[in-house]
Amino acid sequence: MLKGAASAARQSRFRDAPGDTDRPHQQRNLDMTKSGQKVGFIGLGIMGTPMALNLIQAGHQLFVSSRSKIPAALAEQGATVCTNATGVAKRADVIITMVPDTPHVQDVLFGDTGVAKGLSAGKTVVDMSSISPMATQQFARQINALGCDYLDAPVSGGEVGAKAGSLTIMVGGPAAAFERVKPLFDAMGKNITLVGGNGDGQTTKVANQIIVALNIEAVAEALLFASKAGADPARVRQALMGGFAASRILEVHGERMVQRTFNPGFRIELHQKDLNLALQGAKELGVSLPNTASAAQLMQSCAAHGWAGLDHSALCRSLELMANHQIAPTPAA
Repeated sequence: MLKGAASAARQSRFRDAPGDTDRPHQQRNLDMTKSGQKVGFIGLGIMGTPMALNLIQAGHQLFVSSRSKIPAALAEQGATVCTNATGVAKRADVIITMVPDTPHVQDVLFGDTGVAKGLSAGKTVVDMSSISPMATQQFARQINALGCDYLDAPVSGGEVGAKAGSLTIMVGGPAAAFERVKPLFDAMGKNITLVGGNGDGQTTKVANQIIVALNIEAVAEALLFASKAGADPARVRQALMGGFAASRILEVHGERMVQRTFNPGFRIELHQKDLNLALQGAKELGVSLPNTASAAQLMQSCAAHGWAGLDHSALCRSLELMANHQIAPTPAA
């Protein structure tokens, strides 16, 4: 009887609020006696889904919402599916958003069924999307006005890092809120840094994307040069990995260019968005970023040819068009 009563009590805690239709899954994984935090996660795409799964594996209770279909793995692992972002915010103490762009974050936070409508004082909102630093500061002020903390915590590491729980996480916001949320960051990443106040995390991510884009362009130019000259690009890449030119970009994206595997880990259209943020910010600051502009134009060329949904390593294809030469032949189907 005691076991049955405890089970019934757990079930009652997950009953829908008026007007909501949450569905609990695998209640054995949602035992309220465990030490994990109550975490909301909104945005379950290529990056968000493995990040959310890592939070569950670390022992946290998850409440999820997404405009797309909820991945079966999350339901199987015990996530509670909420109808909308408001429902997530009502149930969770920390609400994480991981969506594509600034307008999406604004809608998730402040739309008709957004996070803000479900918040109560003392909760923490963590945006792990890559968006405008200026908009981030405004969002933080609006959330702070509701008595809640706000952290901007964009990530780097792609799908591989999201699955491995090895993301780099760049955080902006109050130190006390950072310390409270740190156990969640530890479940998703390895290199976790509180950079400064709200907006500084997003500024760091923009800087990261500048470096990544220029490295992709450099690797693409180098391998294209070598291939056009008649050298085997795979062996050139292997040789360069042992020298001063070695980098994670050469290792991972160089292999994609040689193998012609451009299925997205991080889409060109998303990197375009990040470079546009860099160029917009540079204009406001009076800073010239000529090579960033060049990389943005190469990505624009890819998008114009219908490749916006490919991995950003496919930036090499715009250079290949100009050279009328591929780094490596496309494997036969």
